Amino acid sequence: MHRVSGGEPDLNLLVALRALLEEANVTRAGERIGIGQSTMSSALGRLRTQFEDELLVRVGRDYELTPLARQLLPQVQVTIPLIERALGIDGGFDPDAADRRISFQITDDAALELRPYFTILRAARGVKLDLKRIPADPFDADRELLAHDFIVAPAGIGFEGESVELYRDEYVVVAARDNPAVQSGKISMEDFLRLPHVRCDFGRTIVPPPERRMRELDLTFDVRVTTSSMLPIPPIVAGTDLIGVVPRRLVDRLGAVTETVAIPTPFPAVELIQRLWWHPAHTHDPAHAWVRETIVAALAAGTPAVAP
Repeated sequence: MHRVSGGEPDLNLLVALRALLEEANVTRAGERIGIGQSTMSSALGRLRTQFEDELLVRVGRDYELTPLARQLLPQVQVTIPLIERALGIDGGFDPDAADRRISFQITDDAALELRPYFTILRAARGVKLDLKRIPADPFDADRELLAHDFIVAPAGIGFEGESVELYRDEYVVVAARDNPAVQSGKISMEDFLRLPHVRCDFGRTIVPPPERRMRELDLTFDVRVTTSSMLPIPPIVAGTDLIGVVPRRLVDRLGAVTETVAIPTPFPAVELIQRLWWHPAHTHDPAHAWVRETIVAALAAGTPAVAP
């Protein structure tokens, strides 16, 4: 690590340094580690003295990392977990004795699919969950992976970081059960392009795999309804001539109550690989490891029977 001035560095400042470098914001860094803005500003001042560098510089209303700070960030992310393990600070993770809030960014349909597994996590007395929708506006994926513990999103949408596969699905056409165009159990390309569509628009941040495929095939159709979530598409389609493209599992869950059916797409099937993403800085966090292992083990065992 960079050589510092002013005597031996205060190891207690490492936590503040990591938060400041990862958040690139004094206020957010203080909120993250539970200290006030004035205290965090004081810590930043001490760090600037020790490193003889500004570390964070103002650019308009925001901060940017200096070249030295960008060099320090990956070193700090690796060093702190090693120090904690060496000193026995982490002490493992007891989900019943802990007081830990775990945040997820997730789409509505994935939250519905994973609901039983989130219930297992919530059954631990010391764990609280925050489930937040993935924002529609463009965002810094690396920053979001630091600001939230996990993001649940499909593979191939541009995230970089650590991840593990949760489940696989395929995209299908959802239509009203009595729609004449799907009575044969399939839909022609002509009818697919002719019928009015419900389209899910996640914003410029995430382009769903079927959307990419249809763009590649240069398919154009009449979009009558736009949503920001897959979840309302089956109820919107019900009783109309509208169609949409959604994950098959969503129709499996909502088809009976909405009287909708899943039909294969008229173009080659598009697979959905849902993954759990996290920033490499969280890899050695015992709480993160417990969450990852619990969800993956529960998924491998099948849908759990959750006690009320």
